[in-house]
Parts: sequence; C-alpha cells; structure tokens
Amino acid sequence: MKTLAAVAGAALALGWLAFAATACRGPVITTDPGLKAGGTIAGFVRATGGSVPLVTRRVTAIHTSTGDRFETTTGVNGGYTIKVPHEGRYRIEVELRDGEVIAKGPEETDINNGDLDPGRDFEITVKKVGV
Repeated sequence: MKTLAAVAGAALALGWLAFAATACRGPVITTDPGLKAGGTIAGFVRATGGSVPLVTRRVTAIHTSTGDRFETTTGVNGGYTIKVPHEGRYRIEVELRDGEVIAKGPEETDINNGDLDPGRDFEITVKKVGV
C-alpha cells in the first residue's frame, strides 16, 4: 500500500517531468522566409448588457484570404481564445441560437506574428417579435 506522501511525490515528479519536457523546447526556428507564425484572438460572448456570459458557444475565426477556419467554444465566463497559425486578416463569427441576433460584434482583425488580439467581444440579444 502506497502512502499519501509517496503518491504525492510521484505526482510531483510527473508534473515536473511534463513541465521540463515542454519548457525546454526553445524557440522555433525556420529557414523558410515565407512561413509566418500566427497569433491569438480572444474575447467574450455575453448577453446584451454584458453581465450574463453565454457558455458553450462556438466561435470561429476565418482567414479571409484562404478561408481556413479555426474554432473553439466559450467557457463558463463566456470567454474564448483561438490560436491561429497564420498571419493575416480574420473574420470572427459566433454561433447564434433561435431568435438571437448579434447586437455588438468585433470587426475583422489583422493578426501579425505573435499578436494577442483581445477584446474581440460579442453581445447577443433575442430578436423582438414583429421587429
């Protein structure tokens, strides 16, 4: 029977090993001058007024030149993060459900090498009947 200290020690050792394996990779170097690394797009999806997060909503970043699509799902706080592998201009779309419309959304965003483009937020409202 293993003691709690032995189990904790083994878990700590495995965690350290995983950290060391990922942290020691160093920078990615390429000799291809045409290869451009991407960046990160982040924001929140909330109901109109901004106080209610909308969870499990699919958010898609679409590279406007190539049509490549990169998706994620919002978390418990309505937040999302999408890592895109290419520089360029992206259109961001959010999943809507029956009767919903986008009250506020981000414009297209330009991603440069290593960019973090936060604040790409959406506000969603329920469309009024007869309007």
